[in-house]
Amino acid sequence: MTPTGAPPRGLVTTLRSEVADDLAAAAGHTLTLDDRRELARQLTFSRLQRHAGDSLAAGNPPLDAADEQRVAMAVLDALFGLGRLQALIDDEQIENIDVNGCDRVWVTYADGVKEFVEPIADSDAELVEMIRSAAARFGLSERRFDAAHPELDLHLPGGSRLSALMAVTARPVVSIRRHRYVDLTLEDLVAFGAMDDSTGDLLAAAVRSRKNIVVGGAMNSGKTTLVRALASAIPPRERIVTIEQAFELGLAAATERHPDLVALEARPANAEGEGAVSMAALVRRALRMNADRVIVGEVLGDEVLPMLNAMSQGRSGSMCTIHADSSQGIFHRLASYAVQAPERLPLESTNLLIAGAVNFVVFVEMADDSRSAGPVRRHAAATAHQQRFEALQRRRFVSSIREVVGAEGLHVISNEIFRCGPDGRVVRAAPLRVETLEDLVAAGFEPRGDTWAAPW
Repeated sequence: MTPTGAPPRGLVTTLRSEVADDLAAAAGHTLTLDDRRELARQLTFSRLQRHAGDSLAAGNPPLDAADEQRVAMAVLDALFGLGRLQALIDDEQIENIDVNGCDRVWVTYADGVKEFVEPIADSDAELVEMIRSAAARFGLSERRFDAAHPELDLHLPGGSRLSALMAVTARPVVSIRRHRYVDLTLEDLVAFGAMDDSTGDLLAAAVRSRKNIVVGGAMNSGKTTLVRALASAIPPRERIVTIEQAFELGLAAATERHPDLVALEARPANAEGEGAVSMAALVRRALRMNADRVIVGEVLGDEVLPMLNAMSQGRSGSMCTIHADSSQGIFHRLASYAVQAPERLPLESTNLLIAGAVNFVVFVEMADDSRSAGPVRRHAAATAHQQRFEALQRRRFVSSIREVVGAEGLHVISNEIFRCGPDGRVVRAAPLRVETLEDLVAAGFEPRGDTWAAPW
C-alpha cells in the first residue's frame, strides 16, 4: 500500500533516470556537490513540466504543486541520499531505523515508541543497490558492499551511523542510528535531566584538569552524546585527534569550539585485500601527531592497549567509550579486550595498565520513566489508542561515576563517587582522594559540603 501523500514511484524512478543522464552530460563541468544538487533540482522541475504537458495531452490531470514538491524531493533523495530511507533519516523525532529486508522496516522514536512503517524499496535487490551506492558516495573513501564484503559501517551526511549486512542473512539488514543532539554541552545535559549541577561541575572540572575518562553503557544509552558534551569543556587551544570505526562523534563540525581537530576513520581492505587501516594503528599514529588529547569514539577490540598506553604516556585528558552493563563492568570489558590483543598481557598487568591510565569511569543508562515498554504501532494511520503518549519519556542519565585508585591482583580498585540510589536518584557516595579533589578545585570545581575528600 502506498502511504497517503507519497509520490508516485513510477514517476520518481523515471525522473531519477532522466535527471541522472542530464547530470552525466554535465560531468565535464567542475561542480561542487551543492552545485550538482541545485542543478539536479532545476532539471527535475524542468522534467516535471514536460511530464505535466504529456499528461494534459493524454487527458490526465497534472500533479498539483504539493505533489510536484514531493516528487522532486524523492528524486533528489534517490540521487543524493538514501532514496525512501532518507525521509526517515531526516525525521528529527526518530532515533533508530531497523530494516530486516525492504518491506520489514521498524523505526524507534525518541519517546520509546516503536513503529512498523512502509517499505523503503520495491525489492531486496533494490535495497542492496541503494546501500551499495551510498557506500560508494559517502565517507572518506569508497567502500564495498557485496557478497565478498558483506559488512558495512558508514557515516551518513548529517551525522547518522549506518550498519549493514548481506549474504550472511536471509535478507539484507540495515540499522541506522540517528543522533538527535550533535553539538551540545554539559550544561545542556544538566538542563535535559541527564545529570545534576554537581555531577556536571565535577565532570567539567575533570576534563579541564586533564583526567582520563572512560564512558560506558549499553547500546543507545547516550555514550557518544556524553563524550560530545565532555569534549565541549576542552579548551579551544588544544589539539584533538579523534579515532572512530565510522565517523559519529562529529566534533569537527564545531570549528569554533574545536578549531584544531583531526578526525581519523578506520578503513577496511580493498578488493585486493590491501589498504586496511585498523583502529589500533590509528591510535598509534595519533601519538605522532602532536595531539593534546586522543578521543576514541568506541573501543571495540585490540585498540584498547594503544589507547591505554596513550592515556598513560603523556596524552592525559583523553577519552573513549565502551559497551558495558555497569560502572564496575567497564573494567572487566577493558580487560577482556586487552587479553585478546596480540600482546596477550596477563590480567594482573592489564589491570595495572588500566589503573595507571584511567582516572574516572562514567556509566550512563536509559530509564523508562513510565516503568513499561514503549507501545508498538504498525502504521502512521493507526487508530487513536496507538498514538504516542507524550508522558512516556525515555531518560538517559549518568548513574555512576567511579574514581580509579589502583589495582590489586585480579581487580581494579575504584571508589564510586556517584551512584544511583534506591529511589532512582543519583547521590554522592564515596569521597574523592585529596589529590584528585585538589586537581579538580584548581580546575574550577567548587565542592559543596565537607565530605568530598578522603585521606587515602
